[in-house]
Amino acid sequence: MASAAEQMAANMSWSAFGKATELRQRILFTIGLLIVYRIGTYIPVPGIDAIALQQFMEDAAAGIGGMLSMFTGGALARMGIFALGIMPYISASIIMQLAGAMYGPFKQLKKEGEQGRRKLNQYTRYGTVLLATAQAYGLAASLEAGGLASEPGMFFRISCIITIVGGTMLLMWLGEQITARGIGNGISLIIFVGIIAEIPAAMAQFLSQGRSGAISPAVIIIVIAMVVICLTFVVFMERSLRKIHIQYPRQQRGMKVYDSSASHLPIKVNPAGVIPAIFASSLLLLPTTVSTFSGNTPGSIMSTILAYFGPGQPLYLVFFSAMIIFFTYFYTKEVAFKTEDVAENLKNQNGFVPGIRPGQKTAEYLDYVVTRVLVLGSGYLALVALLPEIMRAQLSIPFYFGGTSILIIVSVGMDTIQQVQSHLLAHQYEGLIEKSQLRGKRSGAKRKGPSRR
Repeated sequence: MASAAEQMAANMSWSAFGKATELRQRILFTIGLLIVYRIGTYIPVPGIDAIALQQFMEDAAAGIGGMLSMFTGGALARMGIFALGIMPYISASIIMQLAGAMYGPFKQLKKEGEQGRRKLNQYTRYGTVLLATAQAYGLAASLEAGGLASEPGMFFRISCIITIVGGTMLLMWLGEQITARGIGNGISLIIFVGIIAEIPAAMAQFLSQGRSGAISPAVIIIVIAMVVICLTFVVFMERSLRKIHIQYPRQQRGMKVYDSSASHLPIKVNPAGVIPAIFASSLLLLPTTVSTFSGNTPGSIMSTILAYFGPGQPLYLVFFSAMIIFFTYFYTKEVAFKTEDVAENLKNQNGFVPGIRPGQKTAEYLDYVVTRVLVLGSGYLALVALLPEIMRAQLSIPFYFGGTSILIIVSVGMDTIQQVQSHLLAHQYEGLIEKSQLRGKRSGAKRKGPSRR
């Protein structure tokens, strides 16, 4: 039998959405800030040769240029003030999460509650400034080396760094405002909107080349079918769980006695999300990025690396899958699902796995289960990330699309829909509570007290 919450969720309609004024305000606030982000992608960095940049990005659209442009919502292709996107903040956040799992002082800050969390967020912002400054300087130097700057020199570099770093910090602030006062995770939504905004132009280019005969109709059908299958597969896997039965014994608190109860501990097939794919692609595309934005002819060592580790090459695919599997295990066990902490929390709540002793034995059992689940999860991530790479290389598709983009679209979309449903459910609960209070007042007003003699 469905629970009351499930029945209320099934009865949600547009009328309930229209009555939820707070949710509507949050959605409008989120849309407004996302519009500000999209406008910022069209504001160019001063001192860029627009014609040379457009020609360069057209030549690199099927490779690293297309990937970076997609993750920045097209800002890199136009060299807008949001050219770096939100990636420096994400990189700093991931570094801080890893440091919080392995570095002693940061571990202590995580245990200090809200005050420690604010301190870690402050360190993350400092790291974002440092990473954005370093990347902006490298981008400015690469633009000069590639002949894309109209007036190269120190003034161009300084103005480029200030503009791009300022744009990244503004994006970080917009993401935090969306998270606090809007709907969904602001940082994830910015990446999501950037990817979605580039899809129509890429599809129009793809279909126009099919109309001109550059691409056969069979390739178009195969690509569309593959995208649909990948989306369905990712949705199925992201909702897949391994449930561990948890038992709570009978407890007495004061004068109240609570009967024994049972619950379950959900373990996602992919607890690490899209982070392993982002880590692996960032590391493997580093030499290609350097050579692409550098106007100098690569040396023999760099040419050898690019020949064997370029996108679509066999060694590239092997190392890409190996690094995805490694980061899936590492990030899950060190950050996303630490079995020692979960076992300690269960022990503090008097919960236990039937047949397993609380404490260290429970941690060992959870580690065993997570290790087996991640065999499927890491394989799924590697398959979704590699399949588009193989298809692009074999079918010579002229624009970039990747499994990482599909993972981001699905995960962010599902998370945002769940938050909207949670707000609607809370609004329905508030309506029921108000109705019950009004009925109680009316019945109390009609009821007459005993007459006094």
